[in-house]
Amino acid sequence: MNRDEKAGKVQVLNETFNKAKFAVVTDYRGLKVTELEKLRRELRNNDAFIQVAKNTLLKIAVKGTDFEDLSDSFTGTTAIAFSFEEPVGTAKALSDFAKEFDALKIRSAVMDGKVLTVEDVTALAKLPTRDQLLGQLCGVLMAVPTGLVRALNGVPSNLVYALQAIKEQKEN
Repeated sequence: MNRDEKAGKVQVLNETFNKAKFAVVTDYRGLKVTELEKLRRELRNNDAFIQVAKNTLLKIAVKGTDFEDLSDSFTGTTAIAFSFEEPVGTAKALSDFAKEFDALKIRSAVMDGKVLTVEDVTALAKLPTRDQLLGQLCGVLMAVPTGLVRALNGVPSNLVYALQAIKEQKEN
C-alpha cells in the first residue's frame, strides 16, 4: 500500500468512526475465510459490518473521535465491528459467533463514548433487540385499553346475568 492509499484508508476509517454509535474490537486470528464471511453476513443482517485494518492505520484514524479509548486494543490481528443503529443486534451477533467459533475474541468496545469490557458486551447481547422491545411495548399498550373495555363490559354483563337469574326464579 502506498502513502496515498494509506491516507485514503485512514480517512475512510475516520469517517466510519465518526458515524458509528457502537464499535467492538475483536481478534480474528485463526478464523477461516468462510467463517469470517459467515460473521460478515450475520452482522449485515443486524445493520453492522466488520472491518479488518492495520493497527497503525486504526490508531491514526481513531484520533479525535469518541472511540479514541479503543487505541490500546489495537494489537495483533484486529477487526472492528461497527454499528450505526442498534448496538444490541451487533453485540448479539458477535457473542453468538464467538461462542460458536473460539477463534474470535472480543477485546473491548465503545458505546456512546464509554468503554465496555467483554462482560459488558456479553450483557448487552442478552438484552432484547429494539424491535422486540417495541413489540413488548405495543403489547403493554394494547393490554391497558383491552382491560378497560373488559372491566366496563363486565358491569352491564353482570346486570344482565342478574336479571336473567331473577326472571328464571320468578318463572319457577
